Amino acid sequence: MEPLFTPEQLAEIHAYHQPYYIRAAVEPFVRLALLLLLLGVLVQPFYRLATAAAAGLERRLGFLRTAPVSRAFFSAMDRLWGEPGWGAAVIFALFTDLFVTLVYLPVDVWFSYTLEHRHGMSTQTPGTFAWDLLKGRLIAAFAIAALVIGLFGLARRLRHWWLVLGVPVALMLLVSSALDPYRGRIYFDQKPLAEGPVRERITGLMKQADIAFADVMVEETSVASRRLQAYFAGQGPTRTIVLNDVILKELSEDEVLAAVAHEAGHVQEPKWPARIASSLALVALLFALDRLLRLSASRGWFGTHRFADIRSLPLLSLLFFFVMVTARPISGAFSREREREADRYALRLTGDVDAFRRMLVKAARVNKMNPEPPRWVVLKGMSHPPIGERLASLPPP
Repeated sequence: MEPLFTPEQLAEIHAYHQPYYIRAAVEPFVRLALLLLLLGVLVQPFYRLATAAAAGLERRLGFLRTAPVSRAFFSAMDRLWGEPGWGAAVIFALFTDLFVTLVYLPVDVWFSYTLEHRHGMSTQTPGTFAWDLLKGRLIAAFAIAALVIGLFGLARRLRHWWLVLGVPVALMLLVSSALDPYRGRIYFDQKPLAEGPVRERITGLMKQADIAFADVMVEETSVASRRLQAYFAGQGPTRTIVLNDVILKELSEDEVLAAVAHEAGHVQEPKWPARIASSLALVALLFALDRLLRLSASRGWFGTHRFADIRSLPLLSLLFFFVMVTARPISGAFSREREREADRYALRLTGDVDAFRRMLVKAARVNKMNPEPPRWVVLKGMSHPPIGERLASLPPP
């Protein structure tokens, strides 16, 4: 069998991945340093700035509190928060997020735009890249505002807020994947796969696998990236098979079918145990946040005067950072095993080892996958086994 990459291709792949490995090694320490800087130095200045900004907005836009349409919104926010000040709290949270975003911005632009273009992986223009970046920040800002109002607002009003908030959010997590087909359309246009042999064969394969689905969609990602991709989105009546336009260009029908068969393996996974465990972990995390908020209030850390003071937010971020650093290697190990099982399922479903091997080889070449990444990178939390390992595990054709 011919080698996966020529020496020249392998050298380029190593050059492409090396900066990512350096970032993976350094980033946890940088993130920790930024959080400690926020906690040790910037909490009070940001809080004063947020309070002043909220007061200025109140003077200029105070008429909205009595306007016929908007007064109901302000009244609801005041009741949820329990006292004036929710505007300053939201602005404080946005300031802290903006600080971290601006610190990371040059690095993010270099990695996501410059490096990707240098190695031929991105097709974005500066304008489309900036627009996607802005969309991401706007979505993040909305999520942060909702977090502040929901978490801190409830915590200020209810003693067992972590249970009141955790149980419905956990239940929402159990069914949130039903919305996945619609989230993907925020960044890329999608259209139904045209009638023809590929669609017919995918439909037949799903009938063989006994997997119901709503549609097969083509996601037009080539406007931003040259990577090929296939995935299932949604569940039940919203389950959708999504193929990007690159995969349809780069792979043959048999190879597309092999990729879909692999993704079908994830549909057949026993998902409820993991979803229930995630929901319980969320409730446990909220309880830990409650304990941390109470400790911060009792000690008067960061100038806090009462329980669930917004100035405790960077402390909660620090706890979340440690939870994620600890959990990522564990979740990565489970994810890699799920990917191995999905490979085995695809081979059982199609019985075409040769097409599956060709699909993996082409995906590795187009997506510039490192066949043998450093072991510490894998153990740190890679979601997929290295492509060299996946190919080596295939049975002979």
